[in-house]
Amino acid sequence: MLARRVLGASHRAALGSVEAALGGLKSIWGSSQHFYSTLPKDVTYRELKNLLNSKNIMLIDVRETWEILEHGKIPGSINIPLDEVSEALQMNPRDFKEKYHEVKPSKSDSLVFSCFAGVRSKQAMNTALSLGFNSAQHYAGGWKEWVTYEMSENKQEN
Repeated sequence: MLARRVLGASHRAALGSVEAALGGLKSIWGSSQHFYSTLPKDVTYRELKNLLNSKNIMLIDVRETWEILEHGKIPGSINIPLDEVSEALQMNPRDFKEKYHEVKPSKSDSLVFSCFAGVRSKQAMNTALSLGFNSAQHYAGGWKEWVTYEMSENKQEN
C-alpha cells in the first residue's frame, strides 16, 4: 500500500513537471506565432504587380521546372524548385549566381514565393523565415490566379 502511494505521488510529480514544461512550450509557441503573425505573409495579385513594377523584390517560383516549361511563369520570376529552396538560400553567392543566374538575395531582401496555387509557396516562405529571411512572403493565388487576372486585364485592354 505504501509503495502504491509513493508510486502514485511520484507519477503525480512527474505529470506535474511535464505539464509545467508543456505549459512553457505552449507559451513560447504562442509568442513565436504572434511574432510571425505580425508579418504580412500573403501578397495579393495587385500587390505583386506593384512589387514587380518597383523591382524591389525577388519573385521565386518554387514549381518544378517542367511545370514552368509546360504552363509558363510570372514575368520576372526565377525558378528554384521547392526541394532546393533551403539549400539555395544557404549557398554562397557565387554558386547561387552560377546555378540560378541571379544575384543571391540577402536576408534583408524582400522575397515573394509563388507556385501553382499557394501550397508550396507557403512552405518555401516558412523555410525562408526559418533561415532568417524576415521579409519573405508568398503569393497565395499562385500561377492559377495570375493567369486568370492577366487574361481578364488583357481582354479589358483590347
